[in-house]
Amino acid sequence: MKSLTILGSTGSIGRNACRIVRRYPDRFRLAALCAGGNVKLLAEQVREFSPLLAVVRTKEAAGELSSLVNGSQTRVLWGPEGYAEAASLPQADMVVSAVVGAAGLLPTLAAIEAKKPVALANKETLVMAGEHVTAAARKAGVPLLPVDSEHSAIFQCLLGQDRRSLSRILLTASGGPFREVPAPDFCSITPERALVHPTWEMGKKITIDSATLMNKGLEVIEARWLFDVPVQNIQVLVHPQSIVHSMVEFSDGAVIAQMGNPDMIGAIAFALSFPQRLPGLAPGPDFPSIKSLTFFDPDLVKFPCLGLAISALSRGGTFPAALNAANEMAVAAFLECGLRFDRIAAVIEEVLARHESCTADLAAVIAADGWARSAAQEQIRRYIP
Repeated sequence: MKSLTILGSTGSIGRNACRIVRRYPDRFRLAALCAGGNVKLLAEQVREFSPLLAVVRTKEAAGELSSLVNGSQTRVLWGPEGYAEAASLPQADMVVSAVVGAAGLLPTLAAIEAKKPVALANKETLVMAGEHVTAAARKAGVPLLPVDSEHSAIFQCLLGQDRRSLSRILLTASGGPFREVPAPDFCSITPERALVHPTWEMGKKITIDSATLMNKGLEVIEARWLFDVPVQNIQVLVHPQSIVHSMVEFSDGAVIAQMGNPDMIGAIAFALSFPQRLPGLAPGPDFPSIKSLTFFDPDLVKFPCLGLAISALSRGGTFPAALNAANEMAVAAFLECGLRFDRIAAVIEEVLARHESCTADLAAVIAADGWARSAAQEQIRRYIP
């Protein structure tokens, strides 16, 4: 029986992790559940799974949660200290890091420092501080097991292989909902349109990132650190069918691909159960009905966010942290404040042009994150009266 802490239990990844626990009660139990502001859903999860600990963002939310689960044996905490306690809970055998955005960095590091294996869905942790986080994991002797479908695919393709023969990582992307929309029409794209993804069901922030291809840029940075591969050896391919989750090419020209239907449940389950596989979880692709699989290069002129991410990785230092922070602010402004879709990239580009990078130790990363959020907000105000 494996006990889990889920950081971000009410999000898309967290809910799917709960589905797996529900389906395999003889293999998993929940030690702690952490959420942001979705107190109602977290209360339902607490009542169903009876974790030792539940954590929310604010003191007010903690009070609301306590009222909703009155009589439960679950302790309720809030804020950064609560997340850190949940991440390092002695009773937990593994931590699922599924918090969205930069908020996942510190609790993920707390889990690593407590020597907990991490099922990593929070790509921003490695985008912001990949060198620091991977070094901490090596020092603690704990694995970072990828949950993103693309990185899970790469991880599976590399199992049993000699890493010295790895030539390239081929990272696939659906292309998002606007791959065939002319660039001049991007200025009129609404949040409602952008939140309808053609193949994947995801949370709001990652769905917008997929629409701009920033999500793929963040995944390039994540892949660089997870697999210790230089950026020039990572190629992005647009694959609209989303059946090939990613591929690896070896020095003899051989390519191994991992395939499956576009559903995150398989990648999550593999991280939770590794090195075993959970039987009967999901059907495989129906290849005759798919008929064809296509691949093509991304359009970096039409989707500049991908190029901005690759450039930030190449420049190093705190550029990726600044990129991530500016993107989070711009996406939030698009969803909530009326920032035009085509200006998401413009905000990020302006912030990176002003950024003065330094060595990416943890303190510098956190400082760069704060500076970039402020700089992005200034730029957003120029676009939104």
